[in-house]
Amino acid sequence: MSKPYNYVYKVRGLLMLPPCLFTVFVFYRETECDAVIWPVGLALFFLGVALRVWAQIHLHYRLKTRKTLTTTGPYSMVRNPIYIANTTMLLGLTVLSELIWFLPIMAVWCLVVYHFVIRREEIHLMAKYGAPYREFLESIPRCVPRLKNYRPNTTSLRRFFVPSIVAELHCLLWLIPFVIKEYVSND
Repeated sequence: MSKPYNYVYKVRGLLMLPPCLFTVFVFYRETECDAVIWPVGLALFFLGVALRVWAQIHLHYRLKTRKTLTTTGPYSMVRNPIYIANTTMLLGLTVLSELIWFLPIMAVWCLVVYHFVIRREEIHLMAKYGAPYREFLESIPRCVPRLKNYRPNTTSLRRFFVPSIVAELHCLLWLIPFVIKEYVSND
C-alpha cells in the first residue's frame, strides 16, 4: 500500500486540526449576522452529527461487535458517509466561526485529505473483502449519494441506535471552542 495513503490515513484526525484552529483563532473579516450564522452553522453541524450516527448504526465502527462489509443504510447510497458527515460538520463549524470566506478553503482541505484517506480504505477493504467489495465499489458511488439505492436495516436500527448516539457524543466537543470564540468576540 502506498506510503502517502497510509500516513494521511493514520493522521487524518490531526490533519483536520489546522483549519479548525484557524477558524477558532482568526477574527479577520468575520460575518457578523448571528441571526443567520448560528442557525445555519448549527444546522450543518448537527446534520453532520446525525449522518455520523446513522452511519454508525450500520457500520458499528466504534461499537464492540463483529465487523462485516456494510451495504445498508447510508452505505447503500454512498460509500463514504462518515467523511461526508465530517465535512458537513466542519463546514458548519466554519460558518459558526463567522469566517464565511473560509468555507471554500475548508471544503477543498476536506476533499484533499479525505481523497487520500478514502483511497487507503478502498485498498484495505479490497484486500479484506475481495469480490463482494469490488461489486460494492462498482455499484455504489464514492461521495455523491444515489438515493434510489437505499436499503434499510431495521435490525441494526433497533439494536444499535442508542449505542451509536453514545459513540458519537464526542463530536459535540467540537462546538466548545466556537461557543467560546463567540462569547469572547462579543465582549
